[in-house]
Amino acid sequence: MGFELLKNRALGFLRDARFDFENRNYDLVLFHTEQFAQLYSKYLLYKRIGDYPKTHSLLRLLSDLARIYGDCGLRDFIDRYLESLYLLEEAYISTRYLPREYDEHIAKRILLLADSLLGVFKCLESQS
Repeated sequence: MGFELLKNRALGFLRDARFDFENRNYDLVLFHTEQFAQLYSKYLLYKRIGDYPKTHSLLRLLSDLARIYGDCGLRDFIDRYLESLYLLEEAYISTRYLPREYDEHIAKRILLLADSLLGVFKCLESQS
């Protein structure tokens, strides 16, 4: 189905984020991680309700997922990583339009967040 493309692109963005880290492109790590999280969230929402909000707000998408799917630890994930999720929302805009740089330490933490989030996404997907 067409919405599977969202998931495939999301996983491609995660792969790109890991490649960016290896190549010391830390700004792009954040951008690609945000795109991974945004598209996978939209994929899961579409899979469950046949649509998704036309927003770029990662926190809104994750909150909608928690409300529609139940838990799988997503509410705790949002609470635990709230500041990092805000940072990803900022990175979506700043890496494209503003001269903002991120360092290796931040990029590494964001990749760890992505790995945790992927586990939550897989758990949610298994509920479908």
